[in-house]
Amino acid sequence: MNGKNKGSASPDHRTSVPPMINITDGTLIPSQGEHSVLSAWNIAFFGAIAVLVILPLVHPSPYREILAFVPDGVLATFEVTLVSIVFALLLGLLAGLGRISRNIVVNRIATIYVEVVRGIPLLVQLFYIYYALGPLLHLKGPTSAIVAMSVCYGAYLGEIFRAGIQAVPKGQMEAALALGMSRTQAIWSIVLPQTIRIILPPIGNEFIALLKDSSLVSILAISDLLRRGREYASTSFQYFQSYTVVALIYLILTLFFSRLVGLMEARLKRRDT
Repeated sequence: MNGKNKGSASPDHRTSVPPMINITDGTLIPSQGEHSVLSAWNIAFFGAIAVLVILPLVHPSPYREILAFVPDGVLATFEVTLVSIVFALLLGLLAGLGRISRNIVVNRIATIYVEVVRGIPLLVQLFYIYYALGPLLHLKGPTSAIVAMSVCYGAYLGEIFRAGIQAVPKGQMEAALALGMSRTQAIWSIVLPQTIRIILPPIGNEFIALLKDSSLVSILAISDLLRRGREYASTSFQYFQSYTVVALIYLILTLFFSRLVGLMEARLKRRDT
């Protein structure tokens, strides 16, 4: 009897579903209901701000000089990131619609774009567009960086749009078609507005990833945050101090926008409930 009970209680490995692991770029965001002052996010974010404030007070040279040297690099980083994410969203929308298109040619073009671009590292794409295509198309550093990052992240956003569109219940499309709307009208008027609500959190995560990957554009002679820090280090030989400040600024920016993504996701969940 004991043997039978053990046998009936054992899990069926043929029907068991493996646990899902979800990892995003929204790091160190406190879970809902966690309001502890000593949460990981609070320690990391406010700790980084405190260090960035204390260092120039304790050691004015070189930390105060570094902080005065890099602000235009922060602005350049934001410009590249924001312009790239706008064009990446447009490419992602087209790729996502192409991936669900019933037109075999459009579907294949969108699928090839997504698979090929996602299979090439962003750094390689930056080099290719700047050094290989740049002389042919007369692309300068900032333009090459924006094109490369838009094309790269457009492929990833295309998969997010595709998954979001397919997450909308099929009954929505069927009801729209029953009301006399064409498939295109139904997608733009019924499906896409619901898709936007679904994909806003992952789009926020892609924005954070793009912000961090924007440090790669420093290799294209763009005076972003990392390049400005490297320029100061190369002239003053204060490598530890320069890269410490750059790392702290990137950490603060990343955690700040991660927090915004977390708040946006929590607000969407409350609105749905």
